Amino acid sequence: MRTLTLRGGARVAVVAAEWCDAFGVVIRGRVQLELRNGEPGPVLGRDAGFWLRGTGVRALRNPGRRTARVRIVTRQSPNDGGTT
Repeated sequence: MRTLTLRGGARVAVVAAEWCDAFGVVIRGRVQLELRNGEPGPVLGRDAGFWLRGTGVRALRNPGRRTARVRIVTRQSPNDGGTT
């Protein structure tokens, strides 16, 4: 599990190989999903959860001025020795 911090106006690309099994939960602020065709997707607020697999999302963007945080949960391989 990790936390992604997005300052106001920041954008982070979603790399399919790294995010294929990721589930995100907005824990602070708002996050907008940017779709593969470049169109803006929904804006999600606090406690909103979303899958990235198969959704056509190419980036996460903070549409506001305040810092947003997203908790990212992924399955770990058996060799990682950790839990999610």
